[in-house]
Amino acid sequence: MTLYTPKRKAHRVEFSGGIPVRIVAVDGIWSRDCLMMDVADDGAKLTLKQPVEGLDLKEFFLILSATGSAYRRCELVWLNGKELGVRFLFPADESTKKRSPPTSSEG
Repeated sequence: MTLYTPKRKAHRVEFSGGIPVRIVAVDGIWSRDCLMMDVADDGAKLTLKQPVEGLDLKEFFLILSATGSAYRRCELVWLNGKELGVRFLFPADESTKKRSPPTSSEG
């Protein structure tokens, strides 16, 4: 895991109490509840509610709705304790075909 001090380039919208979201592995084998603390066009800052030790956080889905219909594919930029910064991947950034987010009930 990388420790990094975020250098914000884009205007961000902050949420005082955080917005409940979920991160899910691209292959659906793990998922974790989080709070989205701020968001910009290119990424977001999340606070983890559960440990992530041992998980492959290189790339994952950020599920923004309870049904999973609103989501963003992300890559980890930095991790500092329970906080992490993610960059949103756009279709041109992805090296694989676009996939639907998995629905995982694993915690």
